[in-house]
Amino acid sequence: MALDYCGKRKTMLNIRIKAGRKAYEFIRDGGFSFNSITAYFAPAAGPRWLAATGFDLTLLKAGLLGRHKPIRLIGSSSGAWRFAAWVQPEAEKSYQTLIDSYIRMPVRRGDRAKTVMKTLIKVINSYIEDDALPFALAHKNYRLAVLTSRVRHLVASETSWIQSSGLVLCFLMNAMSRSRLNQFMERVVFYNGPKPPSFCLQKPFRGRYVHLNQANFRHAILASGAVPVVVAGVRDIYGAPRGIYRDGGLIDYHQTHDYAENDGEVTLFFHHQERIVPGWFDKRLKYRKTPDELLDHTLMIFPTDGFVERLPLGKLPDRKDFKTFVDDPAARIRNWQETVRLSAPLGEQFLELVESGKLRQAVERL
Repeated sequence: MALDYCGKRKTMLNIRIKAGRKAYEFIRDGGFSFNSITAYFAPAAGPRWLAATGFDLTLLKAGLLGRHKPIRLIGSSSGAWRFAAWVQPEAEKSYQTLIDSYIRMPVRRGDRAKTVMKTLIKVINSYIEDDALPFALAHKNYRLAVLTSRVRHLVASETSWIQSSGLVLCFLMNAMSRSRLNQFMERVVFYNGPKPPSFCLQKPFRGRYVHLNQANFRHAILASGAVPVVVAGVRDIYGAPRGIYRDGGLIDYHQTHDYAENDGEVTLFFHHQERIVPGWFDKRLKYRKTPDELLDHTLMIFPTDGFVERLPLGKLPDRKDFKTFVDDPAARIRNWQETVRLSAPLGEQFLELVESGKLRQAVERL
């Protein structure tokens, strides 16, 4: 047991909450409400996104976002997959279908990149239906933005050793400067709504933006989660520049932009960890981080260490689980289902902090 923020005894929270400078001041002054949230960002996380399921479903069921005006759902890789479910006509049902299909997708020893892509196509088709796309593209509460990477040169090859060589070169160039990645890949944002997302029009943004439509919706979602080497790239997406598209996390692994347009607006960010890593190639670069000013309006929620320790194997699910349990997929499925079950209350805990006014005491500075 632990003391709550008013001195009474209560169950230990399983989440921590941090905010950028302006969001922190706004929350501490008592100005925060769900109408303050104008963007919700979901990072590239691989299977670790399963820890976000309870948080997402709580917000979906309560219908708390986008009531005042449509909010921008911005996703990279598995984050884009999550938010593609949010804009479906039966969002909760679609999200649950995604969870089940993702957890149960078959992975076999020696699977080639094209085979894994076919598996992921089946997952996408399980929760996104053709006749639902007009509704998704005209959703009254949510505007989707899908982050992808259009790759060039060696990284565009589907020959694994050539692509891997290109990725090593990218790592070395990125270690010198993130801007050097532009020689090998370009950020392409697929969006819906009457105009491009505001962050695409800001000076630091480098890349292109393409309008989502019924012809490219699935392809954009698939491309955003096309992990290099593991999954084949998506070629020549309709309405977008020709080329090979891969995982959006290559450039936008975690948050790399300020998604708010004005002070008093908040970007919600449920993360699987405390550290914010700009790009995929920055994971091993401990000195590389997103500049503080780009996180000014961010409200980040993430699981506590104690919560993670109670998960199966004492860790969040990750892509290594596919290899570890390749000969025992039932064990992987059980572990991942248990993670979803244990993650169910995380959204309710956040709601309680907001509704009780205790968010002001719980929030920490990023």
